[in-house]
Amino acid sequence: MTATGGQSFGATILDAEGLRLSADEKALFRAVNPFGFILFARNIDSPDQIRALCDDFREAVGYDAVITIDQEGGRVQRLRAPLGREWLPPLEFVHRSGDQAERAMYLRYRLIADELHALGIDSNCAPMVDLAGDTTHDFLRNRCYGSDPAEVARLGRAAADGMLAGGVLPVLKHVPGHGRATQDSHFDLPRIAADHTSLSTHDFAPFKTLNDLPMAMTAHLVYEQIDPNPATCSPAVMRLIREEIGFDNLIMTDDISMKALSGSLLQITGDALAAGCDVILLCNASFEERAAVAGAAGEMTAAAQRRAHRALAARRAPDVFDIAAAEAELDRLLRGARHG
Repeated sequence: MTATGGQSFGATILDAEGLRLSADEKALFRAVNPFGFILFARNIDSPDQIRALCDDFREAVGYDAVITIDQEGGRVQRLRAPLGREWLPPLEFVHRSGDQAERAMYLRYRLIADELHALGIDSNCAPMVDLAGDTTHDFLRNRCYGSDPAEVARLGRAAADGMLAGGVLPVLKHVPGHGRATQDSHFDLPRIAADHTSLSTHDFAPFKTLNDLPMAMTAHLVYEQIDPNPATCSPAVMRLIREEIGFDNLIMTDDISMKALSGSLLQITGDALAAGCDVILLCNASFEERAAVAGAAGEMTAAAQRRAHRALAARRAPDVFDIAAAEAELDRLLRGARHG
């Protein structure tokens, strides 16, 4: 396995169809050199199998590729008992934690990082700092950490710090803010009518605070007062993320196969990269679609390569961690928290 110091990456993050890579998948990944990979429930069976699949990914590309997963805890977590702890949804967890929420969130995501890292997974698609509102769609609402920008940023930082301490790269999502969505972007394209000033002072604020995190994932929605195009494919929104929010690290799309985005996968790939996204995330597609998108995406731009290497440089060995002590502390925090 080679280091990633001088490595050039393809502008994709891809997945696998099953529990191990097929010969065709190995050949494809060797040819298109994706930046990284993502795991789903269909890829998960046992600890040894997960570690072997992660080895398959990295051996196929010949370097220590980043491997990510959706392990928010609650409704969105790919590792389930007994492979991983079962967690309350984030919004309920934060409420249960009361005035101990910051420390509780750190411990929650430090424990999650321990589970992931032990299996060969070194990234997690969290923290999610979208702001919960009265009209936030159910697909998102209980995954949020709260409605106050400063508090959500503080909890997002605690979650990110817990993951980084455990050797897992956090992915900040959904930049620049998905909380006003009243539709599920897996199936529809949400449209946000709020003006730029309201968005900037509220929705975008947690992302500004956390703009130093190594990676971020886009939101599939339209900010009507900024651009009629979906944010993932909007040069105006990408400039806003880079300049106003100040996020100069790696930006990956949310899954481009989600129904919020219209047009062919190849068209979406071209539009997202032209808008300024660094890497295309494609999930749950056929082998032929993965090959076509990877071919269309090609290699990352020089700027994206620099951001990719900067993200990988943020990976570190896990710190010393007493699991039993952390679990006991978290249990005490949840039982003894005060609520305002």
